[in-house]
Amino acid sequence: MPVAGDLIALLALVDAARLPMDEVTPESMRAGYSALASPGGAEMAEVLDRVIPGPDGGDLPIRSYRPPGAAERPPVIVYLHGGGWTIGDLETHDEPCRALAAGTGAVVISVDYRLAPEHRFPDALDDTYAAVCFVADNADELGVDVERLVVAGDSAGGNLAAVVSLMARDRSGPAIALQVLIYPAVDFDYDSGRWPSLEENATGYFLHLETMRWFADCYGDIGQLAGDPLAAPIGAADHTGLPPAHVSVAGFDPLRDEGLGYAATLAGAGVPVTLCRHDDQVHGYWHFAPAVESSGAARDTDIAAIAVAMADLAGPAS
Repeated sequence: MPVAGDLIALLALVDAARLPMDEVTPESMRAGYSALASPGGAEMAEVLDRVIPGPDGGDLPIRSYRPPGAAERPPVIVYLHGGGWTIGDLETHDEPCRALAAGTGAVVISVDYRLAPEHRFPDALDDTYAAVCFVADNADELGVDVERLVVAGDSAGGNLAAVVSLMARDRSGPAIALQVLIYPAVDFDYDSGRWPSLEENATGYFLHLETMRWFADCYGDIGQLAGDPLAAPIGAADHTGLPPAHVSVAGFDPLRDEGLGYAATLAGAGVPVTLCRHDDQVHGYWHFAPAVESSGAARDTDIAAIAVAMADLAGPAS
């Protein structure tokens, strides 16, 4: 299947604006990523910015989205934004978080975790775990059902969602009911040939392999990241006992095969897995959804599948 026709013009524009990697800085990458953010989005009953305690005693900003018509104690999704652990923030993912809340009926809590290279591994992960613990410990104040606590993220955020699920299992909490991994990064093995999509989709499809290497260098030492399951969760010695997973992948994404590989690894460990595969889409299609019809349809399919998976979770806490 070829890449969706309505993506071609957008991909050409993105490539035309791409800087040579030797000219790229975190600041230029952040500015370019922010320019992709879609304004507006689904109306919410409440959008609230607040600061919670971070793991090092500092402030950790979060933003909560409560959709119209939400139940008195709805499920809650802790959302981790993508951006190679280096770019992205509450604003870049405002529209996707609104869409997710509207489509699932859940309260979505987006986490503004610390970014590399100013804060390298495991700072983003520590912030993620702190946010998940905060939501679990303050469910009554937040008006959400702690029995239906979901972690979700796209790309690097999918990595954080997968890893925090491992951490929560190994630290005996908090209890996570579902992990949602949207075109996740789960490995730092770029050279062995284990994941053919890295070379098949190395250029031309929004996320380039050389950009992935740049992000990884910002996040930490690639060799160390590849060997640490808290960075590369596919390398964990044991995947049993993890929460059910929903995994979404795009056909024209360097990360396609490791996402499929992680879904297979989880399923092989007895973890219930649902999978949405969009063979005509590229990495980042959740961002393109408002402007590109095929990407919008793909994201709608994902959100509907997530809603079904969440409907199978336990009901409101008594």
